[in-house]
Amino acid sequence: MYSLDHGTRFVIPRTELTFPAHVMRMHNNAAAAAVDHVMADFEDACPPDFKGEPSRTVVIESFNTTNFGGKVVTFRPNNIHSQYFLGDVTSLVQGAPDKFHGIILPKIELPEEIAYVDNLLTALERESGWTTKISLEVLIESPLALVNAYQIAIASDRMVGLIFGLADFAASIGVREVVQDQNQSFHYAKQAVVVSAKAAGLHAMDNVFFTLVRGDTSEEEAGTIRNNFRAKNVGAARMGMDGTWVIHPQQAEIANEVYSPTDAEIDEDIRSIDYYHSQGGGALVFPETNEFLDEATIKGKLATLAKGVQSGKVSKEYLADAVAKSEAVTGFSNIDVQKRTI
Repeated sequence: MYSLDHGTRFVIPRTELTFPAHVMRMHNNAAAAAVDHVMADFEDACPPDFKGEPSRTVVIESFNTTNFGGKVVTFRPNNIHSQYFLGDVTSLVQGAPDKFHGIILPKIELPEEIAYVDNLLTALERESGWTTKISLEVLIESPLALVNAYQIAIASDRMVGLIFGLADFAASIGVREVVQDQNQSFHYAKQAVVVSAKAAGLHAMDNVFFTLVRGDTSEEEAGTIRNNFRAKNVGAARMGMDGTWVIHPQQAEIANEVYSPTDAEIDEDIRSIDYYHSQGGGALVFPETNEFLDEATIKGKLATLAKGVQSGKVSKEYLADAVAKSEAVTGFSNIDVQKRTI
């Protein structure tokens, strides 16, 4: 979860829009998109001819001049072993102080790599006059990264999230099909990313969906594409993913909906939490729905309401009071551990 505006605003991204770093028009499109988070990509989306100074110049200009609204603003450098990595990071940190919030690190496999980036950023921030601290999200894209995911997640206090990188992960284990039945084919890997992220108090992001509606796509085919995109994300959300990468603004509306609690879910959770506390806690049944309630199920409802706070559907004061009541009973704060800060 990102802490923004000097700790006064918190964002658990539902949608992270990736776009080519070297094209200014794409920055403008991203700024106008209905997403929570934008990521200028120096890596896979940037052709070799534009790597290095050409792409860095565009992103520095954009980050200093583009109004991205309340979005989380990030970039993905070339990978840590690339000849471009150090230049990408150094140029952006020095060229756009306090103008972006985080860096998305690709191809990370070891916690020591996170420690290196942490130290690098500390030095660059100090010399460049940053007043904020750059956050890190890491792509889990290989079997070794997956095995080390928890150690990567806790390697720095800059860490805010893990992202499942489907395409590279599939290639590394020899799987060709990455669209059809991906939640079944990659269930173990996706769930492992979720578990590692949540154990470290980070958010977990699902991978991109590669099929888009084009100008010449028939209405029938477009409906199928949208339904498949929704189904992928509904399944990922049920695994515990907090949001998803998107590769076009057209995917934002469905993704934002899937990863947001509905009004009905929020209302039911508030009623059940209120009933639970009015009865003194323990183990009991909510008479409206016959749902079993205890501190474990209440903990899950509090996490849902934290997303409701972010979307403006739940007051911060209500959530703070509900968290305090649960913490008084258990001595354990779900919000603190999962960094759903309110």
